[in-house]
Amino acid sequence: MSLRRSEGFCAPEATPIAASPESDASMPVRRARPSGRKSSTRLFVLDSNVLMHDPTSLYRFEEHDIYLPIVALEELDAHKQGMSEVARNARQSSRFLDAIVSRAQGDIARGIALRGGEEAGAPGEPTGRLFLQTELIDGNLPPSLPIGKADNQILGVVMHLQKKFARRAVILVSKDINMRIKARALGLAAEDYFNDKVLEDTDLLYTGVRELAHDFWEQHARDMESWKKDGRTYYRVRGPICRDLLQNEFVYQEGERPLQALVREAGAGSALLETIRDYSHARNNVWGITARNREQNFALNLLMNPEIDFVTLLGQAGTGKTLLALAAGLAQTLDSKLSSELIRTRVTVPVGEDIGFLPGTEEEKMTPWMGALEDNLDVLNRTDQEGGEWGRAATRDLIRSRIKVKSLNFMRGRTFIRTYLIIDEAQNLTPKQMKTLVTRAGPGAKVVCLGNISQIDTPYLTEGSSGLTYVVDRFKGWPHSGHVTLARGERSRLADHAGEVL
Repeated sequence: MSLRRSEGFCAPEATPIAASPESDASMPVRRARPSGRKSSTRLFVLDSNVLMHDPTSLYRFEEHDIYLPIVALEELDAHKQGMSEVARNARQSSRFLDAIVSRAQGDIARGIALRGGEEAGAPGEPTGRLFLQTELIDGNLPPSLPIGKADNQILGVVMHLQKKFARRAVILVSKDINMRIKARALGLAAEDYFNDKVLEDTDLLYTGVRELAHDFWEQHARDMESWKKDGRTYYRVRGPICRDLLQNEFVYQEGERPLQALVREAGAGSALLETIRDYSHARNNVWGITARNREQNFALNLLMNPEIDFVTLLGQAGTGKTLLALAAGLAQTLDSKLSSELIRTRVTVPVGEDIGFLPGTEEEKMTPWMGALEDNLDVLNRTDQEGGEWGRAATRDLIRSRIKVKSLNFMRGRTFIRTYLIIDEAQNLTPKQMKTLVTRAGPGAKVVCLGNISQIDTPYLTEGSSGLTYVVDRFKGWPHSGHVTLARGERSRLADHAGEVL
């Protein structure tokens, strides 16, 4: 998350940028080294936007050391007011820093041991040290860089540290792209903050679907067991693929004897495959909706399974994510009564210019953001051909009485009991926002997250750091969750072609 810095911050006279230890002795000495040998631990200089993006970043540099310029503290103080995510993170960063500094023993200039990472939610305990500015230094900035700008003051700190500690790798960490470009132009090492990224390459993201090799049965037929129960066929297979399978992952095989199955149990030695229900057949329709392709069939099997509490559906525009989730929600709310209500919410991030404040109640304010809900309700109503116009109008009124539209701003502290919760456009959520929503689920709740990670509208979020990517990766293999990436668009031939060529 890159933040615009305060332009009004002015440096004191004579370019006092930041302070650092005056000699190598002030940095932590891990072991005696020959004078020409590089230190294995690095010194990371943190930009303030890293702390405002992830307060726990203080504990995520493992054995390496952190240097925090005083300018970064000034910017944290300037952004701590308000109720925004940035303000909350700034306040939390200040609390973490206070806890670290309060434990300091001896000279602060020699560094403070970083402890408390596990309490802060960071994996493991860091072994590095935190260095704070203790004296003013002259960064010797090039004449082309204004002295009063906070970015340039931090660059001056990095330049000073790089000269001071030639035997250490000094690296600037910033979420600001232009900051990193300026640093590299000055010959300084600069990196983005990568710890929040779930995957470097989203092509490696779990799809929930696996195609079996053509020789699968030959490789896994030995000691295979097969039986039928409640109209389903079960296969207990053993072989090399079993260690790669995940619970609730779908497997399929095309050919003369096609197979579509769900991995019911997975282990290193064996796996249990269960054939799935065919929702492409009209007799198994869900509120008049049938699956048009293999992935939609997989998705409906997850959505209609009462044992699955958390479902994530990824896919391009037109793949049917919202329609399938809404049809399954109405079937479980109005028909089977598994859920008492259906709630739909989404992130209110405009694609173009914001049109300003909207009048009315919470639900009326959310109406312009719920155009997809209206479109899909029209499709579902048209599937009822027997009731006529009056019957369809009555059905629409019944549906509206059971569907609630809520804003994400008022979700904190709530508990949803026997609720079917649809989170649309989930790719625009941060991992923390996603955690806030999913942890609202109470007994009998089912949460469905829909999104397209190639259409992220939230500033500073990427495909690798999106909350949707985060939950897909963290929930894979859990017995009560499932995921499917929808591959084929079913909206229209025009929409399919536009998605391919535009």
